[in-house]
Amino acid sequence: DDQIEQERASQHLAGGCCALAAIYLMGKFYVANAGDSRAIIIRNGEIIPMSREFTPETERQRLQFLALLRPELLGKEFTHLEFPRRIQPKELGKKMLYRDQNMNGWAYKKIEEDDLKFPLIFGEGKKARMMATIGVTRGLGDHDLKVFSSNIHIKPFLSCFPEVRVYDLTQYEHCPDDVLVLGTDGLWDVTNDKEVAGVVMEVLTSYEPNDPCRYTMVAQELVVRSRGVLKERGWRLANDKLGSGDDISVFVIPLGGPGNYT
Repeated sequence: DDQIEQERASQHLAGGCCALAAIYLMGKFYVANAGDSRAIIIRNGEIIPMSREFTPETERQRLQFLALLRPELLGKEFTHLEFPRRIQPKELGKKMLYRDQNMNGWAYKKIEEDDLKFPLIFGEGKKARMMATIGVTRGLGDHDLKVFSSNIHIKPFLSCFPEVRVYDLTQYEHCPDDVLVLGTDGLWDVTNDKEVAGVVMEVLTSYEPNDPCRYTMVAQELVVRSRGVLKERGWRLANDKLGSGDDISVFVIPLGGPGNYT
């Protein structure tokens, strides 16, 4: 993250990205995630999550707590409290559900003038945005990112620190069909863990266990199925739902099997 900041000044580069990394070291896989990409292990048909997405929803309490400690970061335009919907001026003095940085559930509060500000976190699911700007709360870069038509910086709320999960390969006997799947959000936006596991098993069983290209073909098939087919109404999946409009990158890494390919 520091290097990106330096290059921003020396090479006039802007922007940012998420990061998902897997490192094999002394019999263990270390999977580090900063952003909304995802990694899963498929072992004997079982799905083992190796990361979680960092979004305004999943990191709500961290973001709200920072805003509480440093209200100047909100630029007098936002409130750190969350409400089920945007509050209207005519609702001043009435009671509405809310939650703050200490709450998992909801409670009622009397609406005050400050509550009319735009919420720090607004929207649900993939439409959730922090400061109505960004839907990912961890990653690298974005040092220049500001709220539209304002001088409010987003960077103080973004974290470049990944969450790391460890998987010990020595604890299990792995077969050639056990894999680690790494994918960007373009894959997971339209394909869930179970569907990915289904594609993995379907493609792997159509190749010999010692065929090294079988894993590349799984990755390719996951990309193709998540993108869909171009029709009159845009990219469509097999079930006619919208295909992914985002970039899709997929790695499929074998966890076991024969060491010598023929």
